[in-house]
Amino acid sequence: MATTILMAAIAPGLALLSFFYLKDRFDHEPIRLVLRVFIFGALLVFPIMVVQYTFKETLSLNVFFQAYFNSSLIEEFFKWFVIYFVAYSNLEFDQYYDGIVYSVAVSLGFATMENIFYLYINGVYHALIRAALPVSSHALFGVIMGYYLSKSKFEKDPEKRKRWLLYSLLIPIFLHGTYNYILLIGQDWWLWIMIPFMIGLWVYGLNKVKKAQSKPYMSV
Repeated sequence: MATTILMAAIAPGLALLSFFYLKDRFDHEPIRLVLRVFIFGALLVFPIMVVQYTFKETLSLNVFFQAYFNSSLIEEFFKWFVIYFVAYSNLEFDQYYDGIVYSVAVSLGFATMENIFYLYINGVYHALIRAALPVSSHALFGVIMGYYLSKSKFEKDPEKRKRWLLYSLLIPIFLHGTYNYILLIGQDWWLWIMIPFMIGLWVYGLNKVKKAQSKPYMSV
């Protein structure tokens, strides 16, 4: 049973990582570096859990702050921090699509470890909904983060570079917070809001993939 849960928890993350990795039309990133970033993302779960638990126990957080601060901001900042300091300045980060690969890797590392804990605690019958919602949403937040990180890295104008760097953090925080907010306030009707939100997120994310694919090297 434990093996089944582990496989069910890991499979969606690896499948989505493979999907976005293989969409690189020009020059695939080194597997070693991608896996390194993925593992960093998985390890982020532990400090993030401590920080989130501390804030939850010490502060009186309403639904809005729980969704946008204690979950979204903290998780996306830690993921952004890893990409910025591990991959952003790496010589292998030399194509527009590379930001998406690395950001998706760290996001899915985090989502996969989180999924392992969740399924072990709550049961493998949650695996399908977890794959469709939290795991895939983390991947798409990573796509959007990576797209704007690439725009920042390859931008020559210093002011625009700062703007894209800020967008790479703020837009995923907003989208992730909105996702959480729907879950927290939705009650019986949350799915009717979540379905169009996820469709829109997929359309938005794949649009960024297409744009990144059209800019192979260091050009804007």
